[in-house]
Amino acid sequence: MQAATADWAEFAPPQPPAQLRALALAIVAHVLLLGALAWGVNWRQNDATLTVEAELWSAVPQQAAPRLDPILPLPPEPAPAPVVKPAPPPPPPDLVQRDADIALARQKQEAEALAAKQKLEMEQKRRLKLEADQKAAQKRALEEKRLAQEKLDKDRLKQAADDKKAAEKKVAQEAQRREAAKLEARKQEEDARADRELKAQREANLRRMAGLAGATGGETSTGTAQRSSAPSASYAGKVAARVKPNIVFTDDMAGNPAAEVEVRTSPDGSILSRKLVKSSGVKAWDEAVIKAIDKTDKLPLDTDGRVPSALVISFRPKD
Repeated sequence: MQAATADWAEFAPPQPPAQLRALALAIVAHVLLLGALAWGVNWRQNDATLTVEAELWSAVPQQAAPRLDPILPLPPEPAPAPVVKPAPPPPPPDLVQRDADIALARQKQEAEALAAKQKLEMEQKRRLKLEADQKAAQKRALEEKRLAQEKLDKDRLKQAADDKKAAEKKVAQEAQRREAAKLEARKQEEDARADRELKAQREANLRRMAGLAGATGGETSTGTAQRSSAPSASYAGKVAARVKPNIVFTDDMAGNPAAEVEVRTSPDGSILSRKLVKSSGVKAWDEAVIKAIDKTDKLPLDTDGRVPSALVISFRPKD
């Protein structure tokens, strides 16, 4: 056992010089480091353990003795001596300070990174809020524009309806005014005609009163004129004989309807006007009679040498 220990001591690594002084310096450095870390640095102890393995060899090579009995078991080998692990040397003071500086720098970097991250998040939130506010403002502007356009359209429609009503009212008023003007003109015309008729009646009465002395009627005559103005019995035949040659009508017509025409003449028999007072029911026959009267410029004289101022002539196609 002692020989094994001696052999181990011979092959053991050499002891570092000045071990006590280094130990004292390490203790002082640890105390200082703990005092510095007490202000804000967490000490992290290095848990790394140093494992030392040693292999025993004899100092002088020896040759083994011959085996006497190969059957007998060999004696057990002695157990190796326990390995004493030397304490790790303390780190130099500059390494401790460097670790502290590294820890402080790391903590500062982490704080700066956290601050930058928070600033970035705040900036993103602010940008998102700004974008949301802009979108909301645009949406409100579009809604206000839509409402304003709808109100403008409603106002335009209302104005158009009001203008239409005003135009219709104006047209109605104008129509009423025109109708009133027509009624007034008609009334004035009727009043003027009544005045003319009254005046003519008055003049006729005066002439009748003035000519009663020279009247030519018989004792049973009830007229008021100075002489009779009715046509003779044969005058209708004279008129028909004058007008019928001018009638041009070739259509076949059922029955024998009459077309009555009022004719006004001058004292010499010239036709002044004609008017259909009773239609025959056949337009072609009525037009043919009117055209024939237009072609007949002058009616014949009656037996008394005069022509009635107004008379109604009846024409039948088969007479």
